[in-house]
Amino acid sequence: MYLRHTVYLLVVITIICPPASAQRIAKYGADFLAGGVDARALAMGGANVAHTQNVNSVYWNPSGLAHTEYPEIAYMHAERFAGIVSFDFAAVAYPVSSTSTVGLSFFRSGVNDIKNTLNAWDAERNQPKANPESHITSFSAADMAFLVSYARRLSSRFAVGASGKVIRRTIGDFADAWGYSFDAGAQWYGDRFMLGVQIQDLSTMLQSWSVNASAFAIEGTNPDTGAPYTFTEVFDQELPTGDTFLVLPVVRLGSGLVLPVGSRNAVTIGLDLDMAFDGQQANVFNLGDLSFHPRLGAEFSFRNLVALRAGLNRIAQTDSYGMDVVPSVGAGIRLKTLSIDYGFGDFGGLVSDLGYSHRISVHFTWNREKFRRPSD
Repeated sequence: MYLRHTVYLLVVITIICPPASAQRIAKYGADFLAGGVDARALAMGGANVAHTQNVNSVYWNPSGLAHTEYPEIAYMHAERFAGIVSFDFAAVAYPVSSTSTVGLSFFRSGVNDIKNTLNAWDAERNQPKANPESHITSFSAADMAFLVSYARRLSSRFAVGASGKVIRRTIGDFADAWGYSFDAGAQWYGDRFMLGVQIQDLSTMLQSWSVNASAFAIEGTNPDTGAPYTFTEVFDQELPTGDTFLVLPVVRLGSGLVLPVGSRNAVTIGLDLDMAFDGQQANVFNLGDLSFHPRLGAEFSFRNLVALRAGLNRIAQTDSYGMDVVPSVGAGIRLKTLSIDYGFGDFGGLVSDLGYSHRISVHFTWNREKFRRPSD
């Protein structure tokens, strides 16, 4: 019955969330979150919607929080694009009743030490100033997200969950944006097989950008007008203006299979399919404005102590190179209440020069009896 309800939910969401024709659609409006969290899940290609069952579920599928028995803490740091972009994630989950769990999480993706050369240019002579270095400053571009999550177990095999999401994006003092939305998900667990569905930005995220015109001020006075130089006359470009964009929902379908190998070993396999309504048609499988993003991953766990993982977090067809895949590999070790995981992947794909991505994450379970999930 619960599985049937999950399918109904997916069909309803697919119908009520078509591409908005009268609004400006941001195809990559929240892409800083698309990379995912948890080195274990990312080493498995991000195929984690169905079998996520710890604090990292705040990202993959909030319903997975229902599986936590004790408070949990997670942290991940990743270096992307050969170290140019840094990404940090921290989360905590706490079971508040026999059936309910809450979670809090924070994400930050940033590029630091970006050079601001606006005032290193001599507008009157139309060339760099004599000592341009003394006129160059630095700024950072950062994308942040804060999520409040809730999960509820409806039966021993079925759970649902949701997350409220606030997005904050800044480009130095030049521009900033706010965005708000929420995610929802469900999981069904069998003895070895599991299914999951998550809808990211279920409410459609409205992302509003504002521009600080004073940050584009140029040093010096125009001798012809006696007025300060403007950005437009120096660089022959219009000053950027604020705007509002929509980030459309993404439906993520997941499946998982756990196969015991001996008494204490296991193989876990995950297969996910993301369906986006944002009109991405370049280098992805698509039917009109509906694009498909498959993910595949596997893990071999030895005595619940050491694990080896591999996956494909992008499988696409390109016009120039044919089939393009982004592989990932990783390993992890579990020491009672502490897990340490590492993931490695080619962030841009096999045909890209964007550099590799390294992810390191830690996961801690506070398994004190007094903090255990309350019983019925």
